Amino acid sequence: MDNEVYLKVKEFKRRYPMTVAWRLKKNSRVVQEHLNPDEKVLYAFAAQKNNNVFDLISTGVVVITNKRIVIGRKRVIFGYFFDSITPDLFNDLKLFAGPIWGKIQIDTLKELITLTNLDKRALPEVETHISTYMMDEKQKYARVVNQKNTK
Repeated sequence: MDNEVYLKVKEFKRRYPMTVAWRLKKNSRVVQEHLNPDEKVLYAFAAQKNNNVFDLISTGVVVITNKRIVIGRKRVIFGYFFDSITPDLFNDLKLFAGPIWGKIQIDTLKELITLTNLDKRALPEVETHISTYMMDEKQKYARVVNQKNTK
């Protein structure tokens, strides 16, 4: 089976070549391994998961599925890092555009996730995908909570 995550990230990198990203296949494999059988990949992109534009070795693959946002990073020697953000933990999204690269901050209830060194032309597309997904999912979550409260 082809690595669906890798194909989507490779397509993103082709459209936005100024994004600084390395080892996309290995990082994509981390995410692919952790996808549940009922999860569908909706959108994928790559960025550096750090708060320092000069740190260029922390590439992560960010994937929006029909259930959550996940970030996978394969370590150079052994092991990997994996983050999962469910819609109930999502708080806010901020974008910063510089002369060449952009930065995204995803604020969750537990942490602030910073993604840097994105081609600044990719920011509107990434923001649209994340915001649309999270707003739709939060509305669904609110309806479920309201239904439980009215019983």
